[in-house]
Amino acid sequence: MPLLVTGGRILRPDHTVERADVRIDTDGYIDAIGDLEQTERDQPLDAEGSLVTPGLVNGHGHAAMTLLRGYADDKPLDAWLQEDIWPTEAELGPEDIAAGARLAAVEMIRSGTTAFADMYFHVPELVDVIDETGLRARVGHGVVTVGKDEEAAAADVDEALDIAAEYDGAADGRVRTAVMPHAPHTVDTESLERLVAGADERDVPLHFHFNETESYLDPDGTGERPGAYADRLGLLDDSSWAAHGVHLTGDEIDRLADTGTAVVHCPASNMKLASGLAPVERLREAGVTVALGTDGAASNNDLDMFDEMRDAAMVGKLAADDASAVPASAVVEMATRAGADALGLPGGRIAEGEPADLAVVDLSGAHLTPEHDLVSHLAYAARGSDVRHTVCDGEVLLRDGELLTLDPAAVKREADERAREAVERAS
Repeated sequence: MPLLVTGGRILRPDHTVERADVRIDTDGYIDAIGDLEQTERDQPLDAEGSLVTPGLVNGHGHAAMTLLRGYADDKPLDAWLQEDIWPTEAELGPEDIAAGARLAAVEMIRSGTTAFADMYFHVPELVDVIDETGLRARVGHGVVTVGKDEEAAAADVDEALDIAAEYDGAADGRVRTAVMPHAPHTVDTESLERLVAGADERDVPLHFHFNETESYLDPDGTGERPGAYADRLGLLDDSSWAAHGVHLTGDEIDRLADTGTAVVHCPASNMKLASGLAPVERLREAGVTVALGTDGAASNNDLDMFDEMRDAAMVGKLAADDASAVPASAVVEMATRAGADALGLPGGRIAEGEPADLAVVDLSGAHLTPEHDLVSHLAYAARGSDVRHTVCDGEVLLRDGELLTLDPAAVKREADERAREAVERAS
């Protein structure tokens, strides 16, 4: 039956706020917005005292890394990866990935995230979890060829391309795929060329880490900057999105803008790993689409996109040395419409004909009072725990704080057990 979100205020695409109800049809699309009368067919969802926003879009992450939350902290990126993360990830099997992804889903749904990007491995298990939980995602197998022989590298590329073809459109269309080389400096040139060609053949986008730290800046050992190298190989494209983009030259910003490549800013992860301050305001001024992501829970250490909005606004001002840079409206845009656009997914806006991906934020908290500017509150004061309802593709995933597609207690028990066992195996 149709769903009627009633009694609340809504955040319009132009960031104005108005009192309006939202009717969602049985196909999961927004059918009408306004002062709507409830019919006997409508299933009501009470939004009294709340702000209805687009569902949040987490533009870059590794969902199952929830299993490594708090495991290896206070290290720079390269040491963190090589000494702790990669050895432990090698011990993770398909069921571990599923358990970690379910834990991530609990956290995302509870904090209003309806869509996310995920680069990891054992992707079929992740797809099953997405189907089970009702979320929307763009997923891919993360390809790393450094340290592998030619046969193993080729097999990794083959797996990524096979997954991109097989799972695109899974979970009733809520799963879309991408080809995901880990980074220009962790994948050899021949493999990158195969991945770019394979993505084009399968008509799926590319996603990769880009200029996250200074160690990323000479990917092929010739002194060529990553921007020129990635552009030459065809990684930069109007369907591609790059994670981080911290250490960028003016030429690289221009290349991103000229090719239409989007960037996903991950401020919490960049701060925690001391990777640097991304030039978000310069990217925005150049016309680059900038989205927002948490990265994995091991380097964040949560998946709360409200935290990420606040961090992005604060860090953006610091990086630009300008208090007016990266304003509240910009980070709300980054976490919603820009995220959906970067990932090539529907949603990110509340408008008739759009898919019904929504978060309903309870405004009753003392930290959200007084209501001078609700967009400011979303960026600077709201928390994931303020989310009352979450709707994805017209289905209610969270109602009055209660998860409807997962048993959170069971999810946490399994994830905790599997995380401890994986760390023990890696020790």
